[in-house]
Amino acid sequence: MLSLLMIFALPTILLLHGSADASTVQQQYQTLTTKPQHFNPKLPLRPLSSSKRFEGSSDLVHLRYHMGPVLSSSLINIYLIWYGRWPAAHQLLIKDFLLSISPAHNHRASPPSPSVSEWWRTVSLYTDQTGANVSRSIVIAGEHHGTAHSQGSHLTDLTVHDVIASAVRSAPFPVDHKNGIYLILTYEDVTVQDFCRAVCGFHYFTFPSKVGYTLPYAWVGNSGKQCPEVCTYPFAIPSYMGNGGSRSKPLAPPNGAAGVDGMISVIGHELAEVATNPLVNAWYAGDDPTAPTEIGDLCEGLYGTAAAATSAR
Repeated sequence: MLSLLMIFALPTILLLHGSADASTVQQQYQTLTTKPQHFNPKLPLRPLSSSKRFEGSSDLVHLRYHMGPVLSSSLINIYLIWYGRWPAAHQLLIKDFLLSISPAHNHRASPPSPSVSEWWRTVSLYTDQTGANVSRSIVIAGEHHGTAHSQGSHLTDLTVHDVIASAVRSAPFPVDHKNGIYLILTYEDVTVQDFCRAVCGFHYFTFPSKVGYTLPYAWVGNSGKQCPEVCTYPFAIPSYMGNGGSRSKPLAPPNGAAGVDGMISVIGHELAEVATNPLVNAWYAGDDPTAPTEIGDLCEGLYGTAAAATSAR
């Protein structure tokens, strides 16, 4: 099985409150590392480009820390909720990716470079107000295989909370509001509000009125049959990119399942954002916490130089 689809590009951060690297420059801004940036610090910051939502942005971004927590505990626990009729083989592909984030902690040999664990080191540069970094150690702490479609075959933002509540109340999962990420993964037989139209995945936190607790969670859907051209890039290409050239040619999905392989990219995106902004009051750009620009958004559609070679293996 090949679970390392690509090496995600993430912003190289210059932290306001320090990081694990003692040589980190004490600044409040960051730039993407896709190309050299030249700017005059006396001039106002440039706005995000209009294409950021689809292809990332190399604009100078004023990414601020808003004093909220990050997932800085010694261990981040992922609680997997499989919703829909998931084949076991596809579940294994996703779990293989998650375990590769912290190979040493999951009793695995160190992978060759470039690797998913090296990508996560960039995420771990983000800190909270005490200077504690996002944890490098991630484990799958539990799985919930609930009754398929227990909340119906269409989920809304609120019924996603009901899915989490069911997993917590039926006692497969503890209440882990400090160290946990509750990851809901829907299969291609499930539709979700705004899926394919506006989002491929999202993260937020649960409401006590629905779940009983405030818990960071993320949802990602399998778009293989619903909208592969929207959510499985680069394994399917949107029509607006079909004007010739290498960017108009999709890569072959390394595991032969574009829906799951594309899903893994979105899972990485959402995990990075939950870890650095779990309660939507930590690291993001913009003035509106209900629509923040987060670290995964800044690099959406941008991949490391080994992406094509890795996919072709």
